Amino acid sequence: MKTFHVTVAKVGETLFEGEAKSLTLAGVDGVFTVYAGHEPLVSELVAGSAQVVDAQGTKHAVVIEGKGIAEISENQATVLL
Repeated sequence: MKTFHVTVAKVGETLFEGEAKSLTLAGVDGVFTVYAGHEPLVSELVAGSAQVVDAQGTKHAVVIEGKGIAEISENQATVLL
């Protein structure tokens, strides 16, 4: 499976950075999953959990306590909390 670069960060702290097979997020319009080659997208996020499946298949959960924003473009995803 192809991978893409994912960064999940909040002020002063990087919570995850690396290659991933998938990224699942809770957006204002519902839960969505991103894979390599995803169309460009910007979405507001709501409280919940972000789940990253890294290049080795290991799952990483990141708690989203408030709101955030995700930008997906050019085979990378940036999540700011």
